Amino acid sequence: MKRLWMIPALAITAIAAGAKPAGAAYCGAISYQGCCGGSVVSADGDGDESADGGSVDANVISGEGSGDGCYTVMRTVRETVYERQQQTRYRTRMERYYEDQVVTRTRMVPETQTREVQYTVMVPHVEQKTREINYTVMKPVYETKTRVINYTVQKPVYEQKQKTINYTVMKPVYEQKQRVINYTVQKPVYETKTREINYTVMKPVYETKTREIKYTVMKPVYEQKQREIKYTVYNKVLENKVRTENYTVTKPVKYTKTIQVAGGHWDTVTEEVPGPVIRRTVREPGTWVYDPATCRCVYCPGKCRVECVQCPPKTVCKKVWVPTCETKEITCVKYVTECCTREVPYTVCKMVPECKTKICNYTVCKMVPECRTKTCTYTVCKMVPECRTKTCTYTVCRMVCEQRQKVCNYTVCKMVPECRTKVCNYTVCRMETECRQKTCNYTVCKMVPECRTKTVCYNVCKMVPECRTKTVCTTVCRKECYEETIKVAKCRKVCEPYTVTVCVPKVVCRQVPVTVCCPKPCCPKPCCGPVSASDACGC
Repeated sequence: MKRLWMIPALAITAIAAGAKPAGAAYCGAISYQGCCGGSVVSADGDGDESADGGSVDANVISGEGSGDGCYTVMRTVRETVYERQQQTRYRTRMERYYEDQVVTRTRMVPETQTREVQYTVMVPHVEQKTREINYTVMKPVYETKTRVINYTVQKPVYEQKQKTINYTVMKPVYEQKQRVINYTVQKPVYETKTREINYTVMKPVYETKTREIKYTVMKPVYEQKQREIKYTVYNKVLENKVRTENYTVTKPVKYTKTIQVAGGHWDTVTEEVPGPVIRRTVREPGTWVYDPATCRCVYCPGKCRVECVQCPPKTVCKKVWVPTCETKEITCVKYVTECCTREVPYTVCKMVPECKTKICNYTVCKMVPECRTKTCTYTVCKMVPECRTKTCTYTVCRMVCEQRQKVCNYTVCKMVPECRTKVCNYTVCRMETECRQKTCNYTVCKMVPECRTKTVCYNVCKMVPECRTKTVCTTVCRKECYEETIKVAKCRKVCEPYTVTVCVPKVVCRQVPVTVCCPKPCCPKPCCGPVSASDACGC
């Protein structure tokens, strides 16, 4: 629909290319140029007339011979409408379900046993005794005494003296001298010579040989043997017992009560709904203007404007729910719990061990050595000497002696003795002996023995055996078999239907009337020249 605006442009191009007279514009072709007071109304209000951009056929259904040249054109509009359809499809899914399965299990039941054990305990008996102990104590006795001590002290006495010292000093005296030194220099003289060198090259010579290799292969030898195996089998021993069990029974009891029930019914109501508002494009009337350059009238089309149009209202029927309230008497059931007692028989399974013997066959594999021989081919490489000769150029250097002379300046130092005298002051220290005396007081300690006696209390411990008895509880576990119902999960394929809404395209064609009005030419004088593209109707 959005390509409909191209139809007038194509018509104008066809007229300009053909350069036909102006009257050809009214020979059944659609033309919008030069239409005074005409209007173009789109099918959906926005200038689009084809929903899918399809082809549009223009048919002239009435051509009036009046002077204003009005035509009513029927255009075929193709619209693509999507129609919804419900389709039923099937899919397969995996469904998990559970089955009850009875499994026999074994559990260890603890059982407590009691026994008396006799044991001996060593009980300590403490006895107190007394005895006298004689001991000697050394008692100190102190005594003060005095004595005179004579001692000698060395006292220093200093004395100043002088003496004259004669000494000799070695004084250096320097003297410059010269001498001539003869020396020999070794000068190298190079000489190039040539000689032939004989050398030997070891050339490899390969030789193929064959030899036999003896090797040993360990070959397995299988031997069938038998042995007896002792094993223990646990046999089931069933024992029937009865136990009393309390259970609860629920019984239904009927009673009547009155309730309020909310009801209602549907009423049909007619309602008027306003129509939709659509937009349409309207072109204002154009004007003819004389063009002195081309000596003809030129049509200027009017402006296009968009206006909103209200569609007529529609009458819609809809259902309205009218609620009501009713009173009803209903019968209800309540469940009363009642306690009962019953005796339930059950079976106890015990596992009794039984020793059995079976013969087991087994295979012993021994590896027996087997001697084999194979031929091995190998290559021996021998190095054969080959004599070769090459010419070698070498340089010989010999040293030639050359006599040379040089003058050397040197300094000679001689040490000349010189006598000198100096006076030296020194101190002489000599120790003189002096006698002195002092009085010293000292204490003398003497240990005098003293006899004493004391009474000592001590404990004597004796271990007396005593017999006792205690009760020991021992827990023993025994095997007990019981049955348990478990849920086993399994999978199965389930085919289930489901509904899919599919949009199916459908092409619908409809006719849309379009009125085109073209007035007579209003030129003051006849047209000159061919019709241009800007002048759609011509003069």
